[in-house]
Amino acid sequence: MQVIEANSGIKIEPCVATVGFFDGVHIGHRFLMEELKKIASTQHLKSVVVTFDQHPRKVLNADFQPKLLTTLDERLFQIGSTGVDACVVLNFTREMSLLSARDFLKEVLHDQLNVQTLLVGHDHRFGHNREDGLSEYIRYGEEFGIKVIEAQRFATEDMPHISSSVIRRALLDGDVETANRLLMYEYSFEGKVVNGFKVGHKIGFPTANLIPLSEEKLIPGVGVYAVRARCNEKRFKAMMDIGYRPTFGDDNKLTIEVHIIDFNEDIYKKNIRIDFIRRLRNEIKFDTVEELIEQLYRDREEVLAMNF
Repeated sequence: MQVIEANSGIKIEPCVATVGFFDGVHIGHRFLMEELKKIASTQHLKSVVVTFDQHPRKVLNADFQPKLLTTLDERLFQIGSTGVDACVVLNFTREMSLLSARDFLKEVLHDQLNVQTLLVGHDHRFGHNREDGLSEYIRYGEEFGIKVIEAQRFATEDMPHISSSVIRRALLDGDVETANRLLMYEYSFEGKVVNGFKVGHKIGFPTANLIPLSEEKLIPGVGVYAVRARCNEKRFKAMMDIGYRPTFGDDNKLTIEVHIIDFNEDIYKKNIRIDFIRRLRNEIKFDTVEELIEQLYRDREEVLAMNF
């Protein structure tokens, strides 16, 4: 997939495009992009996804702290995995946020990006204050020679509404299996190994204390998880605790610790990626450290029995 920055000066061939932030590039987004490819193939044009470098709400509200499913690089990777021809990354600015839908269609999609057909996601709205809808988009498109088509609605039998917000709620609830099913890949984040409390070494379960590389990336809810750790170009089964270490009576600072099973390499200050597989249990305050150790052995056996 070709990645194009809108201000790069690259001339874009006539194309069929769809526009959105596409956080997570989930199953609904992929359904839309499959439809985009089919239309583009029928019209013998390039299929192009138009997205933004940052969350529009972050530009509109300086206090907004996004909790995203994907960084920009992750989003581009997942968009590329759909097989579309190109992705245009727009620099979302306050000036752009003030464009009406009509002006966005003309100045950006028509004049800059050479869009011939625009596929609009079901119920998706764009333009200043999201004031217009499909009928207006169709009318504006006719002015500039852009054919506007509404995409089909996507849903499953058990999930009538699929969105990035639904996936965020699932992750915050610790339901990574539902999140992974809707994403069609394992939810992950990358973190840097930093100094921790070193208690794990003393009880036979050494852990790497992680600081996420992206402050905007959503971290799943408190609990103990079966995860895959990717470091030094290798993959390992691991167990992760996201929580407040209640057995040791520490302060209320959230910590993210991972115990990589059968692993003894020095990874201090290195970056590792964590893929979430399943939530094992709640974080529990044990009466004694011995009870915690017994539970950790049970957790490890459960992870080792999993096929991933």
